[in-house]
Amino acid sequence: MKIKNKKSSALIIGLLILASEAIFILPFVLVRIFRPTFLEVFQINNTQLGICFSIYGIVALFSYLFGGPLADKYHPRFLMSFALVFTAIGGFYFATYPSLWNLQILYGIWGFTTIFLFWAAMIKATRIWGGENNQGIAFGFLDGGRGLTAALFGSLGIYIFSLFIPTDIEFTSLNERQYAFKQVIITVSCIVMFIGFLVFFLLKPLNDDKITDARGTVNYIAFKNLIKLRSIWLLMIIILCAYYGYKMTDIFSLYAKDVMRFNELDSAKIGTYLLYLRPIIGIVIGLLADRTRASLWIVMGFGFMLITSIIFSLNIIDQNDILLFTVSIIIMALGVYSARVLYFATLEEAKIPITLTGTAVGLVSIIGYTPDVFAGPLMGYLLDDSPGVLGHSHVFMVMSVFSFIGFIAAYSFYCNTKKSIV
Repeated sequence: MKIKNKKSSALIIGLLILASEAIFILPFVLVRIFRPTFLEVFQINNTQLGICFSIYGIVALFSYLFGGPLADKYHPRFLMSFALVFTAIGGFYFATYPSLWNLQILYGIWGFTTIFLFWAAMIKATRIWGGENNQGIAFGFLDGGRGLTAALFGSLGIYIFSLFIPTDIEFTSLNERQYAFKQVIITVSCIVMFIGFLVFFLLKPLNDDKITDARGTVNYIAFKNLIKLRSIWLLMIIILCAYYGYKMTDIFSLYAKDVMRFNELDSAKIGTYLLYLRPIIGIVIGLLADRTRASLWIVMGFGFMLITSIIFSLNIIDQNDILLFTVSIIIMALGVYSARVLYFATLEEAKIPITLTGTAVGLVSIIGYTPDVFAGPLMGYLLDDSPGVLGHSHVFMVMSVFSFIGFIAAYSFYCNTKKSIV
């Protein structure tokens, strides 16, 4: 893709960064940062929250399949802006504290708006922006910027929440906490809607003869050709394992509360601080990937995830080991974010035609993002069945298995694509 000037190029990647994280703030990021508070104000447990995530994931699986070809037909700004606005509308309903049944329906709707309308369009737009030689930095900027955006949203959320807490949080009533968190949700929803309008009016410079495919339906020939590629199957496994690792970051704030004995505000800050690592890791890893190969850094990322998940599963860390806890979650974040930053950057490494980007993204996402279906209920069950330290140990044992499988798949992908390059 050719963009007229650097100003337009910066505008495009800035909008992509804002939009690509804003779309997930309501269904996921607020829960990640405020998990103990979220469970309390909605009066649900980990298992019930996991079911909401699972319903989201089931809808998302179908959305990946059909949303990919849709992104190969329509300009990203249309799909992305509509998705943001509809997601924000759901956020205003979210702020009314719906019943568990209605909350599950809302998560199903969000599975449609965030994935069918948004996901493949955003990935394709980023790939076009990066061109042939800058896929690592394109996705590095994207995921790193997403981390910074999420962190800023998190900091804003904590600030707003604290404004409406009249006394020390331990002495507040449930109604006071519900009111404070409601202000957080409403503020975030307004911002998400505003970003949707920005995308619609300002993403016009993203234009190229190769941006759309007039067929606009499920291209069965393309699916047939793509599914024969070994690299596609390996990428499915890589994304599945890396995404499971990313889903594990949802419980870091809960771990801080249950194991390290932090209060709710301090626990929320742990989740936010980790998000500030994403821009640093994303940009650095993206630059390194463009100078070497993306798959190499994914292999290393899984290695970091495997080591730290084993440490957490063995209950080596307790409330007195603040330094070990801090170092361990930083190394785990390095591994998780490294793999997450780069798995779509490998599409260029695997020689996938840019006109089939949406279809390829949809195909690998069907398997790759299945943790949306099972990770939430699985983690919720393990945490509720063995409350406290033991439950967290079981959760990290499962993560160590996924990290090992991901390491093997990433190394195989690295070797497979290395042969094609040679």
